[in-house]
Amino acid sequence: MENFPLIWALPIITFALVIGFALWSKKRVEDRMDDPDAPKSSLAKDGPGLNPVGPGS
Repeated sequence: MENFPLIWALPIITFALVIGFALWSKKRVEDRMDDPDAPKSSLAKDGPGLNPVGPGS
């Protein structure tokens, strides 16, 4: 019974870290979507294509 608080603390801390990372990642994605100068994804229909660097590199 001496490890009982640890049994509850580890999943709660892990859950809080996962939620925090998800919120941080969501904010980064939304900020990038709002940026008109952000480069297009290579997977986007109007993106640079499969090899944005060019041939021979």
